[in-house]
Amino acid sequence: MIPLRHLSDVRTAGDLPWFQPALDRLRGLPHEADPRLREYFTSDAPLYLARAPGRLDVMGGIADYSGARVLELPLAVSTAVLLQRQQAPRCDIVTRRGERWHFCGVALASLIEPEGELGTPAALAAWLAGRPAERWAGYVLGVVQLFLQRAARAGGAMPGLRLLIDSSVPAGRGVASSAALEVAAATAVAASLGCDMPVAELAAACQSVENHVVGAPCGIMDQMTSACGRRDRLLQLCCQPGTVEGHVAIPGGFRFYGIDSGISHAVAGADYGTVRTAAFMGYRMIAAAAGLPATREGVRVRVADQRWGGYLANLTEPEFAALAGDLPGEMSGAEFLQRYNGITDSVTTVRADRRYPVRQATEHPVREHARVRRFAELLVAIAEQASVAAELGNLMYQSHQSYGACGLGSDGTDRLVELVAAEGPERGLFGAKITGGGSGGTVAILGTDRAEDVVRGVAARYRADTGREARVFAESGPGAAETGVLLLEPREVGNHGT
Repeated sequence: MIPLRHLSDVRTAGDLPWFQPALDRLRGLPHEADPRLREYFTSDAPLYLARAPGRLDVMGGIADYSGARVLELPLAVSTAVLLQRQQAPRCDIVTRRGERWHFCGVALASLIEPEGELGTPAALAAWLAGRPAERWAGYVLGVVQLFLQRAARAGGAMPGLRLLIDSSVPAGRGVASSAALEVAAATAVAASLGCDMPVAELAAACQSVENHVVGAPCGIMDQMTSACGRRDRLLQLCCQPGTVEGHVAIPGGFRFYGIDSGISHAVAGADYGTVRTAAFMGYRMIAAAAGLPATREGVRVRVADQRWGGYLANLTEPEFAALAGDLPGEMSGAEFLQRYNGITDSVTTVRADRRYPVRQATEHPVREHARVRRFAELLVAIAEQASVAAELGNLMYQSHQSYGACGLGSDGTDRLVELVAAEGPERGLFGAKITGGGSGGTVAILGTDRAEDVVRGVAARYRADTGREARVFAESGPGAAETGVLLLEPREVGNHGT
């Protein structure tokens, strides 16, 4: 469960810095030019403040949707959500994007009543699709809908809500800005409703919102890391569907860094969705080659899989070699559908008019699962064996190459990896890889804790070569459960958290 905390406790524990940027934003509202902001929160009701971090995908990445193990580091950059209940039966949301404030509001009845205009995730998704300027609000409205409908079924109160979003997580840069927003919003809403939801369940609820309201076919690792991650530790997660196996300490003398390539990516984009679909096509074909029974269910199929539990990652590499011999390098959706009817994936479908990189997309999670397992084993031995760091780095380079083979590389991330490799172990840098959904975004780097200047030098060289911005992520931060929710009493709201 995510704890509810008070200001005195947060100060005593030394956790106030993680909430301070949002408190500063709260303090500045009375001085905003827009009168709606000056009066957004009242001083006669408590305010809930939740924050959730972005993440650095160290190993695992897109293999999460195939059930692989992943290793994820929560970052210091985070998204905060300030929430206050209101009497008006509405959900109002405001966020600052760039230099402007953006507002969105909907009536509660339309959002949470099943017969309402927006009463289902599909209806909400369709409404947002017709309003491009408000699509940013879908991550929050989906979470509000889910929790308020849950409260309604339990006979709980149905309050109106006001939410303000304040974020330092760059959007579209492969560090899970959407998950940070979803988790922060879900944590604040759950606290305001008195909903004691287990953290892993909250993360899964956020993933469902991203899949079915936002329309992004992401796996579970981003939401789990933002919710369950711990500062300066790698979250070891088995995505079947989402089991926390541990929080792995980063050995002394080493650190993971990130460099933003300046190229935006989106898991809702065609490349990511194509590769995910192709992986499930490969699973369907392997299941057929293994003689597993399959039943057509509408546009999808259900495979009776007692062997691998429905996850590609559970194939051993010898099994893959034996069963994947006939997987095509590329296949049209029309040909696949004619032969296999559909896939088991619940959030993507095969398009007849598209061609899919079946073999590489299928092979990647099998090999990546093995790489992550080896990476986790080696990480604990790095302090005793200097050569281990080079092997860890090599695993990252292999992962990067595999992304590229799937079609998820980019010239920017390739260039950053090349620059890291050129510096090499002699300068304290051992490996690098593209992260998350690929096709741009951020590169993760393994280096010594004294190599920050070298990493910043790589970013500067990249900036000079490409003209793109290259932000460095050098610090870890706590997950949402680690810091909890800060409850400000009315007098503290009036004093703006001071």
